[in-house]
Amino acid sequence: MFAKAIELIRKYNTVIIHRHSNPDGDALGSQIGLKALINENFPDKKVYIVGDRTKRYAFMEGCTPDDIADDVYKGALAIVLDTSAKFMISDDRYRLADATLRFDHHIFCESICDVDIIDSTFESCCGLLTQFALDTGLRLNRLAAKSLFTGMVTDSGRFRYDSANSRTFRLAATLTEQSFDPNEIYCELYADDLKNVQLRAHYTMKICLAGDGVAYIVTDKKELAQYAAEYGVDSFGISRGMVGTMADIRGVDSWVNFTETEQGVLCELRSKKYNINPVAVKYGGGGHAKASGATVPDIETAMKMVEDIRALHRGEAL
Repeated sequence: MFAKAIELIRKYNTVIIHRHSNPDGDALGSQIGLKALINENFPDKKVYIVGDRTKRYAFMEGCTPDDIADDVYKGALAIVLDTSAKFMISDDRYRLADATLRFDHHIFCESICDVDIIDSTFESCCGLLTQFALDTGLRLNRLAAKSLFTGMVTDSGRFRYDSANSRTFRLAATLTEQSFDPNEIYCELYADDLKNVQLRAHYTMKICLAGDGVAYIVTDKKELAQYAAEYGVDSFGISRGMVGTMADIRGVDSWVNFTETEQGVLCELRSKKYNINPVAVKYGGGGHAKASGATVPDIETAMKMVEDIRALHRGEAL
């Protein structure tokens, strides 16, 4: 599966690594981890990471993106990580590269690169890259292992999601053989500011039950501006950061967090037992079977999504 990928990496002296915008731990972990892998095994190559920044994962070592000119892409290999659709890629200059390669673990949405390596059985893109390193004989160093482990932890929900299996734990064990302390990662990931704890408490009071085991939260633009001023959070911090508020409610099997922005309503869909990905795809999104996302034009359309999830629970066709 990885023969073409390692061939491309060996061939090009300049490698530029992309991932999706508004990066989570898996996107950054895979980006930092792959750069560290290439630097460790091919020290003569020039390796860059590009994309937007994030406050949430700013603690991750090596996460600062490089500022490079367009001409760096000439004669280079661009690698896209953890991204299922072109519009999600942070920095579309990957198209300028001589060759392109993608590693992804989402459900297939569209072809993006010259070589697309997609395996949705992995809990994370970091897990896929760890397997790539082992299968191709690449040496892991501390930074690579620590970064890849961080992505595995975050995208598996601390190894709680269905996607975490025996392979997940074997790969994680391999990574922990390197000289880093997982507790350093956990302390950064799960420690929180008092304001964020208070914000989550506020969001608990906003939960709406739609029936049929479906819950949702709506944040309109006015509320978003208020939370930004009061709590210092952005739309991503609300959309992705607050969806978990509904995760452990007895009787709720699927839930959606709707966040209205100037660009549309951000929709984060999650489920304990149903494949909600077809609902996200219907509204122009995608992702995983039980964790997907989409952006819709207005709240009215968002409420139609809720009804579609209810229908899905009842076994009705979309």
